Amino acid sequence: FFSLPKGPATAPAPAPPFRRVDIALGCSYMGEDVRGLLLVSVGSSSKHPATLVLRGISVRDDGNLDDVTEYRVPQENPDSSSPIVFEASAQSVPIPHAESLLHADCDGEEVNCEISPYSSQRADKGLCRTSWFMATLRLSNGISIALVLRGPHCSSQEKEEEHDATLHPKLGIPMSKEETVRTTVEFQSSSHNTSLHTHLGSSVTLNCRFALAPSSLLSSIEWRRQHRGSGHSLFRYQVGSTGPEMQPKVHVDVAELLGSGDASLTLQQVSVGDEGAYICLVSTLLHQAQHIIQLHVYKPPRVRVIPTVVSFEGDVMTTLTCKIAGYYPLDVSVSWTQKTPEDNEEIPLSNTRFSSHRQSQDGTYSITSYLTISSATAQAPATYTCHVSHVALEEPISVSAHLKAPEQTGSEGLVGGFIATVIFIVVLFIVLRRR
Repeated sequence: FFSLPKGPATAPAPAPPFRRVDIALGCSYMGEDVRGLLLVSVGSSSKHPATLVLRGISVRDDGNLDDVTEYRVPQENPDSSSPIVFEASAQSVPIPHAESLLHADCDGEEVNCEISPYSSQRADKGLCRTSWFMATLRLSNGISIALVLRGPHCSSQEKEEEHDATLHPKLGIPMSKEETVRTTVEFQSSSHNTSLHTHLGSSVTLNCRFALAPSSLLSSIEWRRQHRGSGHSLFRYQVGSTGPEMQPKVHVDVAELLGSGDASLTLQQVSVGDEGAYICLVSTLLHQAQHIIQLHVYKPPRVRVIPTVVSFEGDVMTTLTCKIAGYYPLDVSVSWTQKTPEDNEEIPLSNTRFSSHRQSQDGTYSITSYLTISSATAQAPATYTCHVSHVALEEPISVSAHLKAPEQTGSEGLVGGFIATVIFIVVLFIVLRRR
């Protein structure tokens, strides 16, 4: 027994260092007459260009940040069309998906950013009111982020008013010397996806996370499902309660929720009835943010052609049956083609007919397609193929039936039979003569 000498241990690659950068996003400011907890009411807002500057955000430095510089407010004299610049400090709340926001242009991702005033009855109580804003960021890759921004504090506002602070011409709140609105991020929530696709019978996790500044306290977490005008609660946890209210088949890890802000919901044994819009609602004592995730359920079809082999005897007709079963959703495309040895490519056929759609107890659908072929027009050998396309399939399913050439029964068969008969008679004659 011997052992080979061990070489030097390979050290793990060091993690890339972090660097603080400014992330500037082009946004739209959605009016001043918004009331309630939702972002903006339709028909009551006016759009105005805006810029959201996330100051000093920590991102991984992968060596491609040399060209990233600190954001500087434009020095030209602003006019009525100039963007409203919101500077947001996130010292106590991490900004989720910061790298995706920073590199969105280079990665070909679009960022939709909307900022709107946020008012709630609790937040607006008292003579001294603090201005609040909601920034909603949506990336084209499906990431959604909600940021609750706190404007100038009442104490600083009162101090600035004593020194004749300049108010923003559009927002009516104190602005900085650079004519920007300085805010802090008090509360953020995010989700990886706004749309998910899953197969029937599988398990799926709907992502939802949040983080709060020390000055904000969590009040409740709720998941709701809404579909075709009706909705109901799947999960609800109220801080201070004995435990969560939870429907069957769903799971939210309360320990992770309270520890790391992971409020993701896992849905087990997904059925057709689970399809719909899932709403993650995170509430503090003052604010509320929500993320909507559309869940789409898929199941690919099973395809079978009967019979698989066909042969003609005489002037007859036969029907090929293509059975497509167990698929969801409803839309499915079925076509037939024919190919003979003389054909370079498959020839589409139109003389087909279909049954009506049938729905099974699990919600999946079935349909049958029929192709009738005649010995008078069909050329054997030939291959008839049923092609099925469905959204759950990466590529179409093709299943074939084969038309065999008929057995030879003409002059060649008669000659062969005659020769066999002559040989038999000759052999029999020789045997009898020897006796």
